[in-house]
Amino acid sequence: MARTVSERSDVLPLLAEAFREHGYEGASLALIGEATGLGRGSLYHFFPGGKEEMASAVLGEIEAWFETNIFKVLRTAEHPESALLQTLDATEEYFRSGRRICLVGAFALSDTRDRFSLSLRRYFSEWRAALEFALSKTGETPAEAAAHAEEIVLSIQGALVLARALDDPGIFSRAIGRVRSHLPKARTKRRGGAPRLP
Repeated sequence: MARTVSERSDVLPLLAEAFREHGYEGASLALIGEATGLGRGSLYHFFPGGKEEMASAVLGEIEAWFETNIFKVLRTAEHPESALLQTLDATEEYFRSGRRICLVGAFALSDTRDRFSLSLRRYFSEWRAALEFALSKTGETPAEAAAHAEEIVLSIQGALVLARALDDPGIFSRAIGRVRSHLPKARTKRRGGAPRLP
């Protein structure tokens, strides 16, 4: 049955899950309509540019969440050690302890990469740069911070792929645990609870 949706933003989480489940190429308008409960006319009302605009909007929503809850926190924290732990908690919550694939990573590994290359590159570059900045504030040298930041992103993304491939979310949890164990000691308690996830 067709769903009545008044805001375009209400559709984005449903679109994101459709793309996560079927990929960009596999997510036909029929499947998207089924996932969102919207008819073709409603979908084109919100997204005149069709599926490409839908995917761009979803990527923008994901990037905005990470900017607010990960990148900005790392760049502006008074206590970078605590910020690193806080954002790692938020990252684990976002990826549902390994039960949710990284849509940006999935797009980067598919033929869709070139179509959305600017968004994909920006997401990973900003993540790595924000981590590097926070790690450098803990006393790591520029070279150490750069290598450590890259290792964190590699660990998270690799664990997500392996957890998905082997259907074992514990792989992701163990990887996050190893990342935590190699972070500088926090000077303040971690803050729990991540905001609404796109």
